[in-house]
Amino acid sequence: MYKRISVLLAVVCCSMYTSAQQAKTTGILGAFNAETNLLVAQLQQPKEQVIQGIHFSEGTLNGAHVVIAQTGIGKVNAAITTTLMVEHFIPASIIFTGIAGGVNPSLAPGDLVIGTTVAYHDYGSVNANGMLHEATRNPVTAQNNPLFFPCDSLLVQLAVHSSKQLQFQKAGIPNAAVPVATTGTIVTGDVFVSSAAATEQLRTQLHADATEMEGAAVAQVCWQQHIPFLVIRSVSDKANGTAAADIVQFYTTAAHNSAMLVREMMRELK
Repeated sequence: MYKRISVLLAVVCCSMYTSAQQAKTTGILGAFNAETNLLVAQLQQPKEQVIQGIHFSEGTLNGAHVVIAQTGIGKVNAAITTTLMVEHFIPASIIFTGIAGGVNPSLAPGDLVIGTTVAYHDYGSVNANGMLHEATRNPVTAQNNPLFFPCDSLLVQLAVHSSKQLQFQKAGIPNAAVPVATTGTIVTGDVFVSSAAATEQLRTQLHADATEMEGAAVAQVCWQQHIPFLVIRSVSDKANGTAAADIVQFYTTAAHNSAMLVREMMRELK
């Protein structure tokens, strides 16, 4: 009897220890190589696991235990990878890092937006008056999700604090200012926005500061699974008529700045 109790206690303690370790894991996501490789390259004691063809890199980053994955571009890809991460690694929080089109006219290439809210810009209905933005629905509870998913306030505060410890990389253009980080609204859709008129609509209708293609999908999965999340984006273009050319010129700098902010945050999350 004593042996059975001892074995049971050992199993329970092992389970509690494993849960405690998992609870400290921070999930980090990016859409493509430039957004994640900088962080994966800095992992200590890295180990890789492939799940459903998706590579998850686990290790220590700036003292914090993390798991990093590349989602691929677009909302469905982002949701799939986020769901697999949640299921297999049980992260305490998830941070998305990457580039975006600047919707706020004050933003320049290399500047960062720390998301306070994230929303879809292509979900809803279209009538004669244009796009009507609507909330998604949780299929489990049948309740509407927020139209604007709120990023975790503590992660936002940490990102703001961490941004003040860094000097971000300048865009490679004459007289470029040192990039700055601000808080704001990030909007998501399965389109690459390269139209000044469309950008103005996003600014007017959703008060958007930046636009991209994955963040709200990650936010929805996290919201429905009760996982704190944050989306960080660095500006690679201004989502206007020159966006296709600008992103080629500035995406490396933008991806670097966003990744370095996430890395600095890990110093406090360890």
